[in-house]
Amino acid sequence: MKREIYSIQHVLVVPVLALMLMLSAPAWAGEDVSHVEARRLQAAGEIMSFEKISEIARSIKPGDILETELERNRKSGLYIYEIEILDAKGVVWELDINAGTGELIKMEIDD
Repeated sequence: MKREIYSIQHVLVVPVLALMLMLSAPAWAGEDVSHVEARRLQAAGEIMSFEKISEIARSIKPGDILETELERNRKSGLYIYEIEILDAKGVVWELDINAGTGELIKMEIDD
């Protein structure tokens, strides 16, 4: 009987914990911005163009751009370009750049 109770508790606890983790996502986590919204934001002057941001990113960390995402920070509301750059040594870097100002927010080696 004790084994059955444990099984029922386990069946109930795991989904509840998973739900709690999903609901408690970090406030700084970003929401992806669609290409349609990105064009609207750029036309309104709220964010810089990808071309300008890529120039800024390469001036900070020279290399080949592998991937770019535009996200809106849930906590601050800032639009942030996340750019992955492969440098000459084969290291992949992730740069977070304020899409409105071009300011570097964070730079780290990508795992």
